[in-house]
Amino acid sequence: MQIDFLTGLVWFLAFLFSTTVHEAMHALAAWRLGDPTAYNGGQVTLNPAPHVAREPIGMLVLPLVTAFTQGWAIGWASAPYDPLWAERHPKRAAIMAAAGPCGNVMIAVTALILMRGGLLVGYFAAPASAGFERIVALSGGGFSFVTTLLSVLLVQNTFLAVFNLLPLPPLDGSAVLMGALPERQAIALRRAGPMMSMVGLLVAWQVFPVVTGPLFSFLLRIVHPDAAYE
Repeated sequence: MQIDFLTGLVWFLAFLFSTTVHEAMHALAAWRLGDPTAYNGGQVTLNPAPHVAREPIGMLVLPLVTAFTQGWAIGWASAPYDPLWAERHPKRAAIMAAAGPCGNVMIAVTALILMRGGLLVGYFAAPASAGFERIVALSGGGFSFVTTLLSVLLVQNTFLAVFNLLPLPPLDGSAVLMGALPERQAIALRRAGPMMSMVGLLVAWQVFPVVTGPLFSFLLRIVHPDAAYE
């Protein structure tokens, strides 16, 4: 039971940190590119408090409930921006949208480097059976907060980055796509965005479970290229 509680705590803390980085990267990119809306709201920060204050259900309540009842954490967050700025500067808006998933990629890469380093020096070992919370294990065996945290950070941030880059409104990938489209098509997609948001989320929710298995297998191959897992 203790391990279940600690695992839930790790998932929640990892979600809080990862989502804070994601939104802070959005806010930082927007500020640097000419939209100070999120900066003025105090969201260019790694302090989770202003992000939680903006979305208390998505960043606190739901992640806590799912972490301690389901064994993994889900939720949502948001950073304010000026839609008129985004319409005037679609390329900048696309960079702002991509900045959030880039923050998640940075966290995942850092976790991967630490895992590979721990394996190289013999501090970590390949577990007998792998899971989202157990990509590496202590060489001596037993539960480890560090190995669980690194495993969750790698998996969670990889999934967050890929999910958010799906080119469906209201996900970040939709804004990235608009920045790459010709102006006429981008304007049409932007105007249809509010109506398509619920449909986009439903489609993404159906599509993403299909890719989680291959994504996780890909992560295992990167961390343990010589190991074979079912």
